[in-house]
Order: sequence, then C-alpha cells, then structure tokens
Amino acid sequence: MTAQLDLDVAIEAGDWSDDEAIAIRGAVEAALVAAAHDGALWDEDDEKSLLDQVMMIEISVTLTDDASVRVLNRDYRGKDAPTNVLSFAALESDDGASEFDMAPDMPLMLGDILIARETCQREAAEQNKPLLHHLIHLSAHGTLHLVGYDHMVDDEAEHMEQLERHILAGMGIDDPYAPIEDQDVETGQ
Repeated sequence: MTAQLDLDVAIEAGDWSDDEAIAIRGAVEAALVAAAHDGALWDEDDEKSLLDQVMMIEISVTLTDDASVRVLNRDYRGKDAPTNVLSFAALESDDGASEFDMAPDMPLMLGDILIARETCQREAAEQNKPLLHHLIHLSAHGTLHLVGYDHMVDDEAEHMEQLERHILAGMGIDDPYAPIEDQDVETGQ
C-alpha cells in the first residue's frame, strides 16, 4: 500500500492506555497492507487495489465503552446489547471499485471503527488471552470490514479469518480462532 494513512484514534470513554491506542494504530495499518495485497477494493481497469491508487486513506477509530456501543448497535443493527467492535464502512461494497470515481487529490474515506472496552476485557478474560492481543485482533477485523470483507457466509468467513490469522501472525499474535485450551471444540465449554 502506497497511500498515507490519516488515522484518527480517539478515546471517547473507558480506561484506555496510550500503548493500546498505539497497538490499535499498528493493527489498522497492518490490516490495510494485507487487504491491499489480498486484492481488497480491486479495480479491474487499473489492475490494482484502490488502496494502492490514492494518496491518502482516512479512518476513524473511537475507543469507547459498552454504553456507547450498545446504543449504536441497537440503532444500526437492531441488537440492544453491546458488542466488541462496530465498523461503519463509507463504501457500499468492494464490488464497484472499477466504477469508483474521485478526484486524485481527495482522500479515500473508508469509515469508522468503534471498540467497546468492557466487552473486550470480558472476552479476553473468557478466552484466556491478553487484552492487548484481543484489541489488536478486533482492530484488524474492523478494518477488514471497512474494505469489504465479511463473515456472513462460510466461504467469506473462512477467507476473512485466514487473512486475520496472517495479519496477527505478522504481529507475533497467536491464532485468535484456535480453541481455548481445555475447551471442547464442539460445545465451546
């Protein structure tokens, strides 16, 4: 990826550390590089990713709490409960990359990611993994959503999960989808 990244990481609520914000920034950057290499937002006309054609990419990451994420999850997804990460992509999908038209000097606005502190802490504890590793995983996961990856069907989910494993391995983090030690793979218990 040749574009510069204008990444705004803002702490809205919750007990977030500077180290976490820095690690999240690194995860977003690594996910964008991997996505470009994987062919995300592929432009058939130019035979390369939009991520490699623009000069600037903009993403906003908001580090917040369960209460804030719960409201957004309810209003936008119809689920009245907090979740670990929400992504709001500015692009409709990655299918129309060849038709995407913008001025050469305009930044490519990819969207917004929100991460809920308490849910992430609880999940990390339940999964017996370091919180920082979980936050990095969710940041990469959210970034991949911004560039068109999804996990609603099995084939897409497997592809997205494999890309996440690759990104995290490059950052020295174990497979986030590996069964938790002493957990039954079938029941999750």
